Amino acid sequence: MTLDELKSIARKSGVVGAGGAGFPSYAKMTDKADTVILNCVECEPLLKLHRQLLALHTKEIVGMLDTVRETFGAREAVIGIKSEYTETINALKGVMGDYPAVRIHELKAAYPMGDEVVLIYEVTGRVISPGGLPIDENVVVYNVETMYNLYRGVHEDKPVTDKLVSIVGEIDTPRTLRLPLGMRVGDAVSVAGRITTPDPRYLMGGPMMGRFGNEDTVITKTTNAIIILPADHKLVLSADKDLGIEKRRASSACCQCRTCTDLCSRHALGHPIEPHRVMRAVANSDPKDLEAFIGAMYCSGCGICEKYACPQGLSPKTIIQEFKGALRAGGIRPEKTEAAPVVSGREERKVPVHRLAHRLGLYPYDKEAPINDSPVASDRVMIPLSQHIGAPARACVAVGDRVSKGQLVGAAADGLSVDIHSSIDGVVENVSDKTVIIRRS
Repeated sequence: MTLDELKSIARKSGVVGAGGAGFPSYAKMTDKADTVILNCVECEPLLKLHRQLLALHTKEIVGMLDTVRETFGAREAVIGIKSEYTETINALKGVMGDYPAVRIHELKAAYPMGDEVVLIYEVTGRVISPGGLPIDENVVVYNVETMYNLYRGVHEDKPVTDKLVSIVGEIDTPRTLRLPLGMRVGDAVSVAGRITTPDPRYLMGGPMMGRFGNEDTVITKTTNAIIILPADHKLVLSADKDLGIEKRRASSACCQCRTCTDLCSRHALGHPIEPHRVMRAVANSDPKDLEAFIGAMYCSGCGICEKYACPQGLSPKTIIQEFKGALRAGGIRPEKTEAAPVVSGREERKVPVHRLAHRLGLYPYDKEAPINDSPVASDRVMIPLSQHIGAPARACVAVGDRVSKGQLVGAAADGLSVDIHSSIDGVVENVSDKTVIIRRS
């Protein structure tokens, strides 16, 4: 298989990053990489699907990883995985003999180990420059489900029409299900089991970087989890913050202890992000510390500073993200710079995931969520035409059209974009520039 053929399949199959922002996978394919990393870290508490999928479809995923490596002309492929995922590691060891250019790299259960900048350093010892990209260090990173979706596109001619989602928290039967894209959260949860709290809230994705949705939120290509929480849970209560109040709290309570900066994973790798300086500038209403604000552009948004580090319960991430957004709106982008030396003592500053789960009040929900890889049915789906970074796909169906599962309903736009496909058999009920609604016939 040639590189162009692989790119074409990935774009037409609608394969995007299934664990983060949804970057189109074809755009990362290159002959400049010498290392391809498979990310099976899932560093946020309660997320389970990647280790489950890799244990279930080991041969297919590792085989596709080696095909990607070979197509890129890369020297090696590395599977980054937490050492505590023993079942998955044993499954990997059962097939590794067939792939001499693939190796396993076991990692500590620390957060945010799944951040690709952190993962690349752990696996290769290479530091991605602030403002740079992994390919600058000849590395490409894909997560497990993305690699499996590539496998299905290449070997089974199947586009991406569904998403594995761990449904956990206040539910009597936590489980991981394969849900059709565009399915309502309320319908998905009802398939999974019975909610055990009277006034549930739905956290979409991980507890550190996810966002709250509701019963009408739909499943997309980047939905990793639905975490059901009671209305009085600390994560729920802290979600809707008044930025003005948070700035005043910074003025009255920030003691410049530097814990937010000391535990910042990007700062530890030499990136010029120092949350305590941003907090100081805000507390003193001092706009002159330009380095602090420019440094905010290099924040990964992992949330350690806010949800784990700060002894005062302040909100450095929320404040930093506001400044970061304002700078972007003003046309300012982070420049690529040289990283400072890696911080000595970095190893001792890693945040253990299990301790993080306790701090977040999530440890009681850390239970088995067995995977069921059979597709779940849905009577109606609302499929977003933008489930990826880049330009939204353009609807290519009309109201009343009969479509089948896997049929193209949104054609990739010019530039960075991918195709979008129907997730069920049915009739098109509504079309807009943002969604295609299909009802099962």
